[in-house]
Amino acid sequence: MVNTYEETEVAVEKKFVKKEHDINADIEWAKINKDILRSLERPRAIFWVIFVASFALFMVGVSCEVYQYQTGLGVANLDNPHVWGLYVATFIWWIGMGHSGTLLSALLHIMHADWRKPIYRYSEAMTTFTLLTAAMFVLVHLGRIWQFYYVVAYPNERWTWPNFQSPLVWDATAIGTYLTSSLIFLYIGMIPDLAICRDNAIGFRKKIYLFLSLGWMGTDRQWANFRVTYLTLACFLMPLAVSVHSIVSTDFAASQQPGYHITSFPPYFVAGAIYSGLAVIITLFIVLRYTFRFEEYMTIPILEKLAKLTFAAAMVWTYLNLIEYASTWYGNDMYAKQALIYRATGNFAPFWWMMNFLGSVLPFALAFKKVRTNIPVMLVLSILLNFGMWLERWMIISPTLAHGIYPWTWDHDQWPSFVQWGIVAGSFGWFNMLFMLYCKIFPSISMYEVKEMLYERRSFKTKKVAEEVSNPELAVEGGLAS
Repeated sequence: MVNTYEETEVAVEKKFVKKEHDINADIEWAKINKDILRSLERPRAIFWVIFVASFALFMVGVSCEVYQYQTGLGVANLDNPHVWGLYVATFIWWIGMGHSGTLLSALLHIMHADWRKPIYRYSEAMTTFTLLTAAMFVLVHLGRIWQFYYVVAYPNERWTWPNFQSPLVWDATAIGTYLTSSLIFLYIGMIPDLAICRDNAIGFRKKIYLFLSLGWMGTDRQWANFRVTYLTLACFLMPLAVSVHSIVSTDFAASQQPGYHITSFPPYFVAGAIYSGLAVIITLFIVLRYTFRFEEYMTIPILEKLAKLTFAAAMVWTYLNLIEYASTWYGNDMYAKQALIYRATGNFAPFWWMMNFLGSVLPFALAFKKVRTNIPVMLVLSILLNFGMWLERWMIISPTLAHGIYPWTWDHDQWPSFVQWGIVAGSFGWFNMLFMLYCKIFPSISMYEVKEMLYERRSFKTKKVAEEVSNPELAVEGGLAS
């Protein structure tokens, strides 16, 4: 005798659905709206702690920049041969970190990986704010900020053209292109949720959401156009993201400087960008999960998937890193080999070894399930991984410039000044402040995509139950008969 419908439903759930759901499929749609809209009204007190601390850190950076503006770049200890320093290293780190958000969102959308749906929105927003932060360092590094327009490749009637051989022009073009595309991708994906906010808001906020929702009513035609537009943007952004960070790597690969002139830099930089971006996504995942009470949507199984993806990216980056070391060691360029030996044995050696440990050895902790499912451990681990990737950017810049081709240009004593450290710290405050403001004004979880995710899983479960009840032979094969 075959079990009743209710008993069969339970058995099918055990048979066809994983033991650990990505998300509880029984959440009501009205509850989804309520929980996510609540995050726009009353977050926990930790939100204001983060915002105030970030604002204070940002003001430290502003004070250091004003001091540098009034005094000159000499206060940043930038000289010959150290024409680049923490500014460029942190610029690379920020622009790389932003690649994972939009790139992975677009890639996973094309692959129909539905577990991305509760987390992709804030990762796309992360891309926007990291690019805005990276753009600051292009301006700061100029020194003469009032001449910022010289890094923008635009025609003008004064016949004063930008220097197209300058890496700053390449970077400004790459940032402008990717930032514009990412903003469009983020905004288009938010339109259905902005309509939900419009229908539930009052006062001034309602007017903002009314304007931004573009008259969205959820008709069949609107959904069809929306799907095509969003998929087209996703397909466009994937190669764009790869090309943008390849341009940043060309800043170095086009140089004859030992340690820079490496053909593997473009894929190496892209892998490092994805790696660091995933680590930041994990950090923000944990912060948002607690701050806005998103425990039902940002679940442990989704965190575990992010950890596995981070581990895979870490292994790719480690492989490319070892290729760089091997090609330099076994190559014929003695100057590049001397630069590599200097990194491992010179004044920067402790940081170089720390970078290799944090970037290549520490990620093996993600191979253990107990680590991947422990939230405090994952928070600390993700921060350490990103610190290792920041050290990697710094180890590209300073040791190489300190040990070039000609011995009379060697300078081992250069160390970033408090101005550089202050501006770098201020960039973190700037990013955190903008990101938390965004999460307070706009929904950081996609309401309509979470509903789609739950609908698909419920439909799958209902279909299997119906098949088992109508076909007793299948039930016997599956061990559901009594």
